[in-house]
Amino acid sequence: MTEPLILDGKLLASEIEADLKKRVAAVTERAGYKPALATVIVGENPASVTYVRMKGNACKRVGMNSHRIALPEETTTDELLNVIEKLNADRTVHGILLQHPVPPQIDEQRCFNAIAPEKDADGVNVTSFGAMSMKLEAFKGATPLSIMSILERFGIDVSGKEAVVIGRSPILGKPVAMLLLNADATVTVCHSKSKNLAEIVRRADIVVAAVGRARFVKADWIKEGAVLIDAGYNEGNVGDIDLENAAARSGAYTPVPGGVGPVTIMKLIEQTVISAERCVL
Repeated sequence: MTEPLILDGKLLASEIEADLKKRVAAVTERAGYKPALATVIVGENPASVTYVRMKGNACKRVGMNSHRIALPEETTTDELLNVIEKLNADRTVHGILLQHPVPPQIDEQRCFNAIAPEKDADGVNVTSFGAMSMKLEAFKGATPLSIMSILERFGIDVSGKEAVVIGRSPILGKPVAMLLLNADATVTVCHSKSKNLAEIVRRADIVVAAVGRARFVKADWIKEGAVLIDAGYNEGNVGDIDLENAAARSGAYTPVPGGVGPVTIMKLIEQTVISAERCVL
């Protein structure tokens, strides 16, 4: 068996970043101010703090502004909605990200839905999801979009292939399943109540692991030559697939780290730039 192809997310992210620098410069020249991504974080979840910092650094690299709105852990739904409404009305803000997860007292979906669709850079509004599902113009979830971009960049045709998505979260599993379906894959979505999971995965030409459990997908679940997309990132810098043992069985795989993650950040910024371009170009 030939060596599997490494789906290098860092490489793709660097290509997107180079393109975005030019596009941001064009928007800035036309508008007289830089495009901006506003990130709202509630509380001090360590992983969320890290992600927000990484997104802010990426914005700076492409020449954008990054606004970090940090709210206390005890913030209410109404208080958060008020912040989102102000950002919706701010013409210098082109993308809004509400960092997931939020504390339990907050109605997260209500707050997602309050983000104006034209600024919904992470595709979390139900309006965005519905339009995306129907193949209409819409912003998409940054991680699902990054997965599709990786497959396209490395020449992996999903049409007619059997894809298994493990995880059904509204911000990852469900939207990536819809994007794969729209690309003519045959899609099975598995979750915590799925029976005979290993047997289902063994049929897959493409496996997308988005379950949030370290090394959950075992090597002996993988069909020879399958494409492995590991969207997980867990303690110890490991994903949701046991890549140490499963990668050798695959035809291609995303490493962890360095696979889906870097592209996700750039896709979030790219959609913010698209929003800015629509406003000024």
